[in-house]
Amino acid sequence: MNSRCVMVLGTTSGAGKSWLATALCRWYARQGLKVAPFKAQNMSNNARVVEGGEIGSAQYFQALAAHCEPDVRMNPLLLKPEADTRSQVVLLGRVDTALADVPWRERGPLVWPAISQSLDALRAENDVVVMEGAGSPAEINLMASDIVNLRVARHADARSLLVTDIDRGGAFAHLYGTWALLPEADRARLSGFVLNRFRGDASLLAPAPQDLQRLTGVPTVATLPMWWQHGLPEEDGLYDEGRFAGESRASGDTMQIAVIAYPRISNLDEFQPLRRLPGVRLRWARSPADVEGAHTIILPGSKATSADLAWLRAQGLDAAIVAHARAGRRVLGICGGLQMLGEALVDPHGIDGNAAGLGLLPLVTVFEPDKTVRRRRARFADTMSGSWAALAGVEVAGYEIHHGQTAPHPSLVAAGDVPSVVLPDGLGWQNAQGNVLGCYLHGLFEDDRALRALFGEGVATLDSVFDGLADYVDRYFEPGVLAGLISPTKT
Repeated sequence: MNSRCVMVLGTTSGAGKSWLATALCRWYARQGLKVAPFKAQNMSNNARVVEGGEIGSAQYFQALAAHCEPDVRMNPLLLKPEADTRSQVVLLGRVDTALADVPWRERGPLVWPAISQSLDALRAENDVVVMEGAGSPAEINLMASDIVNLRVARHADARSLLVTDIDRGGAFAHLYGTWALLPEADRARLSGFVLNRFRGDASLLAPAPQDLQRLTGVPTVATLPMWWQHGLPEEDGLYDEGRFAGESRASGDTMQIAVIAYPRISNLDEFQPLRRLPGVRLRWARSPADVEGAHTIILPGSKATSADLAWLRAQGLDAAIVAHARAGRRVLGICGGLQMLGEALVDPHGIDGNAAGLGLLPLVTVFEPDKTVRRRRARFADTMSGSWAALAGVEVAGYEIHHGQTAPHPSLVAAGDVPSVVLPDGLGWQNAQGNVLGCYLHGLFEDDRALRALFGEGVATLDSVFDGLADYVDRYFEPGVLAGLISPTKT
C-alpha cells in the first residue's frame, strides 16, 4: 500500500480532532490527492446515512471535505449511547445486537478484523487517509484493549498530530503528560503538537513551546486562534454559547428558535445552519424558562425517546410545549420528536419503552426491531397550511434513522381527529391548525430550498465551509508541515 496515513490525536475529548481532521481532508484534496477519512470507533448519537448503513456524522462531513463518497468503512464501529451504561452497537453500518452484549474489553478481538480490513481497503484506494483518534491515546486503563488510537496508528504506520484545547487551560501539561504516558515507539510517531482555540497574542506563549520541544523532541507546529464561526457542526455535545462568547447574536435577533436539549438528543448537527442564519438565534432549552418567547420550539431526534420524554416531563417542559402550541405558535418534531408529539409510544419488543405522548398530533408510534436507515427525497404537500405553509410544494432531501413506525391513531381518526399528511410514506403530518408539524426526515434545515422557503435566505454551502477550514490550517500551520506529514521520508 503506497498511501500515507496522517492521524489526528487529542489530549482530551473535544480538543478539536474532528475539526482538524476535516480541515486536513480538504487541504490534502486540494493538492490533487485522492483522500479518505477514517475513525475506527466513534461514540456519538450524531449519525448519517451512507451507502451500506450509517456512520458518525464527523466522518460523513470529512468524506465530503475530501471529495469522496461516504461509506461505512470510514467509521466501521459506531456506538450510539442509549443510557449511561448501554450503547447500541453499529458494525459496518448495521446494528449488531450480539456485540452489544459483549463486555467492553472483550469486543476488541471481535471487531478488529472489520476495522483493520476497512482501513486497509481505504489505504489501497487512496493516496492519503486522514485518521481520527478518540478521546486520548494515553488512557492507560484502556491501552491493552485499544482499537481506535495507538493500535490504528501502528497498523497504518501513521504520522500523528496531537491537538489540545488551550482555551480550557493546562494545555502544555496535557501535551507533556500525554507524551510521557505513550510507549516510546508511539512517541516517535508524533510529528507535532497543535494548540487549538487560542485567544490573544501568540508571542506570549514563549518559551513554553520551546521548552516542551526540549523535553519531548516534538515541535509545536500550529497555534490555531479561536474561531467559533467556522460553520462546521460540533462533534461532541451541544454548542456552549457561554464558553465561546461572541458567537451569540442577542441584539437584533428577529426570531428565537428553542431546541429541546434532552439527555439523549441525536443528530443535533442538523441545526448548524440555523446558528449561521442572520436574524435567527438558536437556544438549547432545558427548562420552561428557556422556551419563553420562542417563535418556534423544535423537538429533535432522540436515541431514547421514552426516557427523554420522561425527562422532558420532569423538567415541566411538556406543559410549556403544549401551552406554546395551543397559543398557535410553531412546533416541529423531528424523528424522536415527532414520536413525542403523538398520543402514545408502544413498545412490544423492548426497544425503547412505552409512554404517553404530548397529544399534539393524533398519532401512535410502535417500535419495531428492524431499524429504518435510508436517504430520502420527498416533496411537501401543496395542502400545507398555517405557519408551515411556506413549505407547500417544496422538495427536500434528507435521511431517516429510526426504529419507530408512526401512523394515525385509529380511535382518534374514528372520532374525526385526522392529521394532515404532508410528506408521503409516513414521513410527516401536520395538525388541523397548521402550527404543529412532525416528520421523520432529518436534514430539513440543511436543504437550501427549505431554508429559503422558511426564512427567505440560505447560508454558505458546506463546500465553502470546508474550503475555509483548509485555508485556516494553511495559514496557521508552520510552512511545510502538512506536506511533510505525507512525504516519503520523515521531515
